[in-house]
Amino acid sequence: AMSLEEGSVGHPDSNNPELPPVEADRELDDGHVLAVGYSECGEATITAGAYNATDVNTELFEELHLGAEVAQEVRNVWDAFLRSTGSRDAAGEAIYSAMYDAAPSLQVLFQTPRAVLVIRLMSGMHEIFSSVHDPKALKTVVEAMGFLHLHLEVTAPRVAVFRDAIVDLIQMESGGVMTPLARAAFCTVFNYAGGAFVYVRVKYAERLGCLASSWAQASGKQIEGAAEAEGEDGQGASGDQDSGAAAELAAAEEAARSKKTKRGKTRGWFGSSSAASSGKGSSESETDFRNTSVPKTYNDMFNFNAAVMGFSSRAWMQEVLTSFDNIVSHASNAARLQEECDVLSLKIARCKGTIILPEYKAVMLASLRSLVKDWGSLHEVSWSWLWENIERMLKIMMGKPAKQELALGGFLGSLDENAKMTIRDEIYAKFFAMAPAGQEFFNQSKTRLYYIADKWVGMTLDMYREPSRMVEDLSALGLRHVGYG
Repeated sequence: AMSLEEGSVGHPDSNNPELPPVEADRELDDGHVLAVGYSECGEATITAGAYNATDVNTELFEELHLGAEVAQEVRNVWDAFLRSTGSRDAAGEAIYSAMYDAAPSLQVLFQTPRAVLVIRLMSGMHEIFSSVHDPKALKTVVEAMGFLHLHLEVTAPRVAVFRDAIVDLIQMESGGVMTPLARAAFCTVFNYAGGAFVYVRVKYAERLGCLASSWAQASGKQIEGAAEAEGEDGQGASGDQDSGAAAELAAAEEAARSKKTKRGKTRGWFGSSSAASSGKGSSESETDFRNTSVPKTYNDMFNFNAAVMGFSSRAWMQEVLTSFDNIVSHASNAARLQEECDVLSLKIARCKGTIILPEYKAVMLASLRSLVKDWGSLHEVSWSWLWENIERMLKIMMGKPAKQELALGGFLGSLDENAKMTIRDEIYAKFFAMAPAGQEFFNQSKTRLYYIADKWVGMTLDMYREPSRMVEDLSALGLRHVGYG
């Protein structure tokens, strides 16, 4: 609840009875003040801290406090909009069309397939409007969405275009329940989210740079690059020098192998050896410890720390480790990062046992601290930030792949031959309608085309059953079709 201060804000056009009065500044229960009034053009305005209904603030990113009553009004209008459209899918289609038609020059930004983008739009907006009553939760949701928009050039004018298009649509479809105050609240929320996207993209560039540089050290890519550069620089040396250096290197390696064979031991990370265990003397044991092989790359260091911390039996950690290079390398590309996390969620869904994602973070940070020479507070914040976003994406899918695989398998298994034939025909009919130029590349017989369609459908189920193999197969398939435009 909120208490109203004494006094009221009069509307500039007080002779117009259609414009309802709007209260004065409201002091919220948490101590924040919500300024409510009218603009010069007669529209209701809201100022919540640094945010308002007209301007997109890209200079800071704080919590947005609207108060319980205004937040509830926003949620009521949003629910009315969903009811009027009939379903969330229909509402998403309407919002997509409104955004797409609002600015033809911005249509190049819509690179994600329409069906996928509609789902993401509705999921994101519903999460935002469901969190308007909780400033802390709203800030977390918006920050996560800003992370997913890092690859897009979000600007204040573009935010204003999309804001007006969406708010106009909601007002038109919500059946007249949107009051001037509710409209101002919706505009304020969209300005808050859009400004946060710009802020995240600009301010978090430092974190992305920190991730890239430190990952180059930890993964060994800097060492490999330096070795390649050194090799190129040394190509101009004389043949005699090369052969002499090679001879010395071969002699040193042979001596090392001979010495190792005479001692008859096997070295590991802990310097264990058969000679030391057989009791040949403390001096040799000390030599073994001094020659301990220390992990030099992230994968080796991660396995070492996982064993020390008691996580060596976590099979799901190995799946994350296998995909981690691709994830970190594409941290600035939200679409690719989402794909990597989606595939990873399918992989870890095949692993048995309890999956506790924060365990990976603990081993990850311990490994990176050991490998990155100039590790500091920025590294700690950047890597924790990255993992929190990865963890959020994985948690969304946790528990779902098994159910989805069961449902998809049951559906495909229930199809008779007539239904399969209809699906085959509809696949090509829709494809050729969306991409007419594609007809030039399908010159095979109908039997071959039906075989390809069956393989497409079958791959959807195989993606759940064997995600690792399917990623390799699809990558190989894509390489074979590089020249097909």
